[in-house]
Amino acid sequence: ALGALVRVRPGERIGLDGEVLVGQSSIDQAPITGESLPVEKGPGDKVFAGTINQSGALEYRVTAAAGQSTLARIIKAVEEAQGARAPTQRFVDQFSRIYTPVVFALALAVALVAPLFFGGLWFDWIYRALVLLVVACPCALVISTPVTIVSGLAAAARKGILIKGGVYLEGGRKLDFVALDKTGTITHGKPVQTDFRVLDARFETTAQHIAASLGGRSDHPVSMAIAQQAGEQPLAEVSEFQALVGRGVSGKVDGVLYHLGNHRLVEELGLCSPELEAQLDELERQGKTVVLLLDASGPLALFAVADTVKESSREAIAQLHALGIKTVMLTGDNPHTAQAIAAQVGIDEARGNLLPADKLKAIEGLYAKGHRVGMVGDGINDAPALARAEIGFAMAAAGTDTAIETATWR
Repeated sequence: ALGALVRVRPGERIGLDGEVLVGQSSIDQAPITGESLPVEKGPGDKVFAGTINQSGALEYRVTAAAGQSTLARIIKAVEEAQGARAPTQRFVDQFSRIYTPVVFALALAVALVAPLFFGGLWFDWIYRALVLLVVACPCALVISTPVTIVSGLAAAARKGILIKGGVYLEGGRKLDFVALDKTGTITHGKPVQTDFRVLDARFETTAQHIAASLGGRSDHPVSMAIAQQAGEQPLAEVSEFQALVGRGVSGKVDGVLYHLGNHRLVEELGLCSPELEAQLDELERQGKTVVLLLDASGPLALFAVADTVKESSREAIAQLHALGIKTVMLTGDNPHTAQAIAAQVGIDEARGNLLPADKLKAIEGLYAKGHRVGMVGDGINDAPALARAEIGFAMAAAGTDTAIETATWR
């Protein structure tokens, strides 16, 4: 009910939209917004139904009923978008409602009325009425599937592409604009460590191992990405480990207290110099999440984590451009990340901080400019745009059931 207080433990899914009252945590919003990394939430922040609480307990007040939640609005938008018909389709439907009864009426008139006025055998007039029906109703053309369409569908299936029907195969050649989601479509959807800089020469050989040992005790995706850099090397023993919600972790390695945390933690500890600030800003502008290893003396090393681009993405975008098709990225991630990823693969335009309804509006805006639009995505957050696009392409292996069902190519 509206105004109800709900407590969510780590690992639980948030059931209704609301506003946080007590607690801090990292929220995985990828199913709704498409953001590749968890978002820190605290008192006053909004949380969405369908997202997952990862690190800390939260208490929030419900601000929307089940039927009015963000997830419910996405489902409604999908239904409305699927029901939206192209102008030509509406014209054909309206025309057929008039044309078909008229043809049947004429055929009946030829079979029943004409013999009364013109004479002749009833059988001959019935035959002529059937000829009229066959000529006036080209059903054979409608129900017969051209060999080229069957061949195209079979060839696509052999390459792992499933197409819902020949009409979508034919429609693909008309596209002149393709919108793409970022997470799981252009990128792998899994953060990895991309940068490592030693800030204190004393830790040239040990900083990565210490950070990996601390990160290995946390289930946060950023910490896990750093921990994976240890490879097969055994992690160090960590004592007095503590998760600092919204900031990072801390613990003792070989009796020394270390912190592994974000920009906010460095500022709280009063260890952020102008030189360090410049490095953090440089990496954050590239769409990367920056983490620092610190001890009592100051910053020891810097790590950057980001969602990496698929090897095939640049080639795919280049092939679209070679066909004269323009591209735009529509993502719930921040604009810096969107611009950085778009630049890496050559996408013409990037738009960030988009909710599912915003993606739908972007598709409709392209339609309003006269474009024939395709949409590529993999998540629930892409479903309304996939349904509204002339052709929807879903990443079937990594996509949600909603996205796959909504798309026309998968």
